[in-house]
Amino acid sequence: MMRRALWEGLVAGAAGAAVMTLGEKVEQRLTGRPGSYVPARVLERLTGMAERSGRASDAVNWAMHYGEGALLGVLRSVMAHAGLRGPWSSAKFAVVRLTNDQILENATGVGAPPPTWPRLELGVDLLHKAVYAFATGVVADALAGRTGPGPGQRHARVRPGRQADVGPLPREEAHARR
Repeated sequence: MMRRALWEGLVAGAAGAAVMTLGEKVEQRLTGRPGSYVPARVLERLTGMAERSGRASDAVNWAMHYGEGALLGVLRSVMAHAGLRGPWSSAKFAVVRLTNDQILENATGVGAPPPTWPRLELGVDLLHKAVYAFATGVVADALAGRTGPGPGQRHARVRPGRQADVGPLPREEAHARR
């Protein structure tokens, strides 16, 4: 499962980053909001690269933007392979994406905690990260679905819900690929 989840997640995450980027570019054209170079600044700090004053490198910005999106897609793919699929799982994954951004931006001193942001800026960021999470989820779920239901989905077929009287699937069925 993990080998499939890795490559499928990289594909799903890159697709999600592409959809998010398209949405960002449309929004920026409509609102006049400039592009953000926060991803480039974070990558410069994480890697010890020389930092530029003013506008950061487009190549560094895209590398971080798509690299982070692709790598986080692996987690969404693992979720899908485990049986955590659909909009509910994508909503949970949106929180992971936002948390990852905030850890990296705040730990490097590039960003500030969201409660300090102007509300419109916060809303725009939440919207774009949700687009990423749901687009990534659609691709990850479709790719994982090619091998059948995940262990969690098979367990739910025994008796839906979280039931104290329903034990775990037998090991061989939990790891079976259908």
